[in-house]
This record gives sequence, structure tokens and C-alpha cells, in this order.
Amino acid sequence: MIHAFALLAFAATLSPTPTPTFAPSQPRPSNPAALERALATISADEIRSDLFFIASDELAGRDTPSPGQRIAARFLRARLQRLGFEPGDEGKDFLYEYTVPRKRIDEAGTTLAAKHGETQLSFAYGKDWSFYTSQDLEDRAIDAPIVWAGSGLDADLEAAKPSGKWIACRDGKGSTGKRRRAAQEAGALGVLVLQERKGTIAPVDERFADILRSLREGSISGPAREPAKDGAPRASVPCAFLAASSATALLSAQAGKPVDADYEPALGAELGSLALSSKLADKNGGLELENVVGFWPGSDPELAKEVVILSAHYDHVGTRRDVVYNGADDNGSGTSTLLAVAEALSQYGPLRRSVLIIWVSGEEKGLWGSRAFASAPWFPSGARAVADINIDMVGRNAPDKLLVTPTDKHEKFNGLTRIAERLAVEEGFPKLGSADSFYSRSDHIEFARLGIPIVFLFSDVHDDYHQPGDDPEKIDCDKVARVARLVTRMLDELQGDKLEL
Repeated sequence: MIHAFALLAFAATLSPTPTPTFAPSQPRPSNPAALERALATISADEIRSDLFFIASDELAGRDTPSPGQRIAARFLRARLQRLGFEPGDEGKDFLYEYTVPRKRIDEAGTTLAAKHGETQLSFAYGKDWSFYTSQDLEDRAIDAPIVWAGSGLDADLEAAKPSGKWIACRDGKGSTGKRRRAAQEAGALGVLVLQERKGTIAPVDERFADILRSLREGSISGPAREPAKDGAPRASVPCAFLAASSATALLSAQAGKPVDADYEPALGAELGSLALSSKLADKNGGLELENVVGFWPGSDPELAKEVVILSAHYDHVGTRRDVVYNGADDNGSGTSTLLAVAEALSQYGPLRRSVLIIWVSGEEKGLWGSRAFASAPWFPSGARAVADINIDMVGRNAPDKLLVTPTDKHEKFNGLTRIAERLAVEEGFPKLGSADSFYSRSDHIEFARLGIPIVFLFSDVHDDYHQPGDDPEKIDCDKVARVARLVTRMLDELQGDKLEL
């Protein structure tokens, strides 16, 4: 079945699930014999074999969508079927299908222009400037002052006082995604990134060839986001890249004279105003995508209606210029963790509460699969979600390094974190670090919008993050196995008569 994403449908999912209150859980297994059977099935060698398939060149980076991703989905489905899981989707085939729209740029209606005093500058799309991603393209018009924000991050951004304005910053001084999020949180209306003029300068049409082509041919975009308080859909601020020659013209206008390659205005200096008008052409239909979902029914007549979600994304970023980005840690490690937990459950037998294991697609595109499920969740009749444990990137860095969010420093701190912190010691993680800065960065944030407590297990980024070097040979499979054991222990402990998180 194809699921729709009407905002009213999403809002309707938020009310039925009460938020459990916090109380410390008892530090003892619910079923010691079953737990030991389950833990004994979790093997670093078996995880390694799964991981080397999931992160193989043949799956070509599991982009959303791609043939490699479809193969991965069917591999996961086959495992669930072999282990005796029930389908966790309305269609009863383990594949939760959802639709994302396509969008294409109307180039004639998409313009970017700047004005400083008597100087007016007009920039040609695809030659002088480009959007960074498809999420930048929406039907909108923004005409506002531009302020210089240096790196576009932290103290520079704060000094620029960007609320209600565009920020301008230099290329190469921070990730675009991080600057976009920081700008939005600071109240900025958009981000203009100025190309560096030092060294080799790649033309816009070469550097942004992929996004230019995809927006001209028709790019897929994610399911509708959570509505804002006023009922309007939330859209991220646009991020535009300006070529070196155009950037020089803009800065020269601000300086009132030609400037050299090292010129930077003072933080907060106004560069005039910037007007963006962007328009969508026809939508070209939609694209069907898949999450893989298995249901492990509980044994208690009443508690089985309470469902603990285990989530991980199984997609990665695919190939770029014929180079495969295998995504072994991101998120082959989390994908393999859930496979190991599924094996463990097959030996444990039914818990009192039900478990829903979901591998979501489209996380790398903007949490598409988890947003789709959270917007239109499916559970057996009468069942409801009560918690989510999300796993993403748990196979690299030090063997004893594992991070968690929300911590006790975060406003969403809950009993799931406290359980994870206590049980982690038994699996060689003596103290869980903080991943609070990643609270909004993975799929748990979408499940949190169901009104349930969440916990995110993560072992931090590394030099191969979103790089071709994220290969299975570099994964610490013993560490992944210990994370799977930790999750299994957590499931066992969530089986008391009253779940108070």
C-alpha cells in the first residue's frame, strides 16, 4: 500500500500515544535463561559476514533509490522471514512503501540578484551560482539584507546578528549542512556561500554538475515535514553557492573599490541586499520507496499491545563519479546490529511486549523513511509505540567509545538513557559519552514526534564519514556485537509489569 502524507494524518498520529513517566527500572533481567540464550547467538563473525554483504561494492552504496538498495531490502526481508518474524507493514510483505514527490526547477522563474547602493548585480543560474541540494529548491521569494558572517558558524554567526537576513560566508570553512542548521536556528533567511578565489577554481557547472542535472531533469524530495505551530509546513533555509567572479563583484561593491583575494568585511557588515526567487516546474509524479519492517509479537495479552521500536537506516549515499561509497559504518554497522538482535530474539522467544524492527531508507536524504513511518505508522490492531532505540554508526573509533542522547543534560532525558548507561558497563562501555549535539541528526527524532521516549546509540564520526574509505575492513565487529548485546539487554529489561520511562 502506498502511504499518503497529509498533514492532518500526521497530526492524528501524535495524540493516541501517552508519554511514559520516568522511574528507575530494576537492574535485573526479566528472563535470565532466555536472555543468556539470546546473548549467546550474537557473534562478531556473523556480524562481519552480514556487514561485508551490506557494504559490498556490488550494492553500490545503497543510495535512495537504487538497485543496490532494493537488493539490500530483500536481503533484510529474507532474514526476517527465516527467523519467524511477522510482517510489520499493512501489505504483509515486510516492505513499508511510501511515496516521495519529484520536483524540477523552473529556470526562467528562478533568479538571484544583489543590490548595494547604486550597484546592481544579476547572477545566472548554473553559471554564476547554484543550489547545493534539492531541499534548497522551493516555491519562494526572499529579498533581505545580507550580512557578513565569516565562517557562518559559532561566534562568527552570533556576531553577525543574522535574524531576518541572509548570511554570507566563505567556502571551505565548515560543512554546508551545519551552516544551514546554525543559520536557521539563528533566524537567518538564507545562506550565501562565496567561492574561495585561491588555488584551482572549479566552475559552478562542473562543481555542481550532479545537482544542476537532477534539478533540471527532476529531483526527488522527501515526505512532508512536521507542520509549524501556525500550521505552515517547515522548510529549511536555502543555501546558494556563488562563483568566485560574482563573489568578487559583490565584495567590491561593499568595499566601494576592487578587492583582492584576501579581502573579508568586518563581521556583521552589510553587503547590501539579496533577492532570491525560486520556482518549481511540473512535479513529474512520485517515486515509491521502501522501509523494511518486521514484527515480533509479545506474549502478554495486554502488554503485547505496547511496541518497542528498534530502528536503523540501511541506506547510504551511493556512488559519486563512479566511486562507490560503501557506508560500512554509516550505517552498515547499525543495519548489522539489528540483524544480530533479530537473531537474538529468535532464540529468546516472545518477550512480554512486542518489538518492531525497522530499517528505514532515505535517512541520508533527510530522514525520509522514518518521517514517512512516523507520519502514517502501522501496527497490529490496538497496538501502539512506547519507545524507540535507534542505532547509527557504532563500528568505529575506540573499542570502549559509545555515545548516547538524550543525556541528563538534555531536556528530553528519559529512562531509556539511564537503562543504556547502566547496562553498557556489562558490554565494555564503562561510560557513555554525550551525543546530544546529534539529537536531531538521525531517525530517532522522527519517532520522538510520536510522543514516545527515544534513545540514540552512536560511536561518533571519523575521517571516513561520508567518504569512499568507509569500508567493511575498518569496522570493529566485536564492538558492533557488544552494541547488539546491549540492545538485547535493554529489550529484556523493558518487560516489567509497568513501563515507566
